[in-house]
Amino acid sequence: MDVAAYMAELGQQARAAAREVARSTTAVRNQALLATARALSAARTELVRANHKDLENGRANGLDDAMLDRLELTGARIDTMIEGLKQVAGLPDPVGEIADMTYRPSGIQVGKMRVPLGVIGIIYESRPNVTVEAASLCLKSGNATILRGGSEAIHSNQAIAACLATGLAEAGLPETAVQVVATTDRAAVGELITMPQYVDVIVPRGGKGLIERISRDARVPVIKHLDGVCHVYVDSHADPEKALKVAVNAKTHRYGTCNTMETLLVDEEIADDLLPLLAQEFFAKGVELRGCERTRAVLPDVIAATEEDWHSEYLAPILAVRVVAGLDAAIDHINRYSSQHTESIITENYTRARRFLTEVDSSSVMVNASTRFADGFEYGLGAEIGISTDKLHARGPVGLEGLTSQKYVVFGDGHIRT
Repeated sequence: MDVAAYMAELGQQARAAAREVARSTTAVRNQALLATARALSAARTELVRANHKDLENGRANGLDDAMLDRLELTGARIDTMIEGLKQVAGLPDPVGEIADMTYRPSGIQVGKMRVPLGVIGIIYESRPNVTVEAASLCLKSGNATILRGGSEAIHSNQAIAACLATGLAEAGLPETAVQVVATTDRAAVGELITMPQYVDVIVPRGGKGLIERISRDARVPVIKHLDGVCHVYVDSHADPEKALKVAVNAKTHRYGTCNTMETLLVDEEIADDLLPLLAQEFFAKGVELRGCERTRAVLPDVIAATEEDWHSEYLAPILAVRVVAGLDAAIDHINRYSSQHTESIITENYTRARRFLTEVDSSSVMVNASTRFADGFEYGLGAEIGISTDKLHARGPVGLEGLTSQKYVVFGDGHIRT
């Protein structure tokens, strides 16, 4: 296969389809989503059969148990994909919304209309259910999309693609509005991220290595985050009960997510009293603690932290702990070591909370809440395509609105500029 020619063809088809999807009605796009849900339900046998091929190949190629688990399409996961399509169909449609309409002294009205981005390229690994999640969000927001899943899920993704094509056709939309790359050749990724004439934005979903490569080589804007080095700072004015509850949840609710706390900061004024209580909770849940010298003075059994620990996203039951000399030191530490994902302060002091919100430079900043809430569903977005720690276009969880842009619209009645 000539990969460059193949990807260019996908790009041309996506660009043409994007114009049709952008001018379609909400009802038509919802019809496509619901028809896809019905097609998935009718194709359960085919989906499981295709997924079985991927699982067999994965075992033969030495995929570990965790990767095989992410790859598997169980009946429950197919049900979740179907339910996800129905939920996205029920979300408010941001496309066409006009906001901030004002009359100018000249008599014209000026506002901003929300419009689709155009063609979105999504590159992801392993989990075939991402194919449905990504396609549904792009379609609902009026975009066409090119999906490049991992080679380990090629059969599953192609079976899902057939269901998406059925749903689009039933709604009268071009099947090329959602295209799943059919080649496992890695050169396809290089082509996809360097086609600005066809692709408007790239969304990578996967490991840090994948995202670093795409960020480095892309000639198309990228919505991304590299990692989640998230912090919780327990202020000297914190309620100890809240501090224990939030810190333990932020770390132990799930270890392998990007919004899990990786570093705990504790004000030196309360360290002697609070650290033993925190350590008791974490040790009971099997969490390894790595602490600074001041932490180890209170907890001698804790492993000594190194400079690398302050930079680390463990995605495991390991937690870095540092005692800091007040709010300024906590903010300095966070702004130096954070990946700008999510940070939280535990305090009953309103002034300190406001300072933390203002001065911490991350995409989500919280007061008296677990970092695990940094999620599109929890924020009321209904669903998310991913998290962005960049500052331009979208920041934080990216839902339907993040897959759109705005353009100025002007209304006049024969007005001329004098």
